[in-house]
Amino acid sequence: MTTLTVYNRQGEPVGTVELDPKLLAPRINKQLLHDAVVMYQNNLRQGSAKTKSRSEVAGSTRKLYRQKGTGHARAGSRRTNIRRGGGHCFAKRPRDWSYRLPRKALQLATRMAVASKILDDQFRVLQSWELQEPKTREVVAVFRALGLEGQSVLIATEGYDPVVYRSARNIPRVDICPVQEVNALVVLKPRFMLVTESVVKWIQENWCQAAAVAG
Repeated sequence: MTTLTVYNRQGEPVGTVELDPKLLAPRINKQLLHDAVVMYQNNLRQGSAKTKSRSEVAGSTRKLYRQKGTGHARAGSRRTNIRRGGGHCFAKRPRDWSYRLPRKALQLATRMAVASKILDDQFRVLQSWELQEPKTREVVAVFRALGLEGQSVLIATEGYDPVVYRSARNIPRVDICPVQEVNALVVLKPRFMLVTESVVKWIQENWCQAAAVAG
C-alpha cells in the first residue's frame, strides 16, 4: 500500500490517501505498455501520404532514342523512376493505419500506466480545485506551489470539468482529460499526473475493484 500526500492549492500537506499500485496492476509489463502506445499513435496517423507512380506523372511514353547504335545505355520513357521528374518505383498510397488490441489488454495497460506513475513518484494529489470561474493564473499558481511549473502534466478530472479545462487549456505541455477517458498514451506522455481526492476515490472504486475481479 502506498501512502500519497494530499496537498491544498497553496502546496501545503493537508492529509494522506491510500492507493495500492499492486491493486491496479500486479506488475508493470513494459511490452504491453509499448504495444498499447504504438497502437494509439498509429490510430492518430492520417494515412493520407501519396506519391505518383510512373503511370501517373506527366510526360510522354515514347522511347527516348533507339535501343542500339547510339553508344549510350538503353533508355525507355522519361517517366522512369531514375530520371528527374519521373514517378516513384514504389509509390506511396493512402492507407488506414488503425488497428485495435483486445479491450481487456488496453484496460490493463491503462492501469499499469497509472501504477507506474505512482511507483515513480510522478503522481500528485490535490485536495480540490475550487475554481469558481476560469482563471489560468490560479492553475499556474497551483503548479508553482506543487513544483510542477514548466513540467509536462496530465490533469485528470472526475468527469468533464469545463472550468478546469478552460483554465488550463492554454498552459504549454498541459493536457486535461476526464479520468474515465484516459489511456496508456495519455498517461505516459506527460511526466506528471495531477488528480484530486475525488479522482483517487473513483480509481479505488472502479479500477482497483475491476483489477481484483479480473485477477
